[in-house]
Amino acid sequence: MTAVLRREGFSVNHKRAERLMKVLGLAAIYPEPKTSQACPEHRKYPYLLRSLLIERANQVWASDITYIRLANGFVYLTAILDWDSRRVLSWRLSNTMDTLFCVEALQESLVTWQPEIFNTDQGSQDTSLEMTGLLLSKNILISMDGRGRCFDNIFIERLWRSVKYEEVYLKEYNSVWAAEDGLRAYFKFYNEFRPHQSLANRTPLEVFERSIESTKKQ
Repeated sequence: MTAVLRREGFSVNHKRAERLMKVLGLAAIYPEPKTSQACPEHRKYPYLLRSLLIERANQVWASDITYIRLANGFVYLTAILDWDSRRVLSWRLSNTMDTLFCVEALQESLVTWQPEIFNTDQGSQDTSLEMTGLLLSKNILISMDGRGRCFDNIFIERLWRSVKYEEVYLKEYNSVWAAEDGLRAYFKFYNEFRPHQSLANRTPLEVFERSIESTKKQ
């Protein structure tokens, strides 16, 4: 919109164009599946990461749900992310917003590793007894974002941006199986080959493994 206005001779920057679009109620038309519906009956846990110094692998894991567009419809994607290294530890796709695929992703990660704190939003999948019960049985502290505070889980929000701009938006998945194949290849690239500027141009796997080795030596 900013570029169009400038071509028409208006002097406007991106922030002003964005503000005016909000005032006028202008937005792109596209389906927005709701991925974080809270359940009033479920217990909500406090956010534990504010002012916390996160400096080692498996100190904090984070999880979230987003949606992946298919040629005809969409599916839901959840992932478990190590906060310190940004490594994707596990992920699952589902064509329904049930709790099972979230629990399965967590169970896969817990086979090998275990965090001290597990952070999510307040969606019904993450506040369910299946999820919280599994975490509590492992003596893992539960942390949940404040309502409407997407930046409380900023690193997994950045993961979704990378997944969509570097993989999903460049392709048109014709089926769930095509999406699984594409995402499997992308997450391998993301973990093992994609350097992160915030990690001093190292990969998530490099940072994770070095942190584990350093912890073992202490």
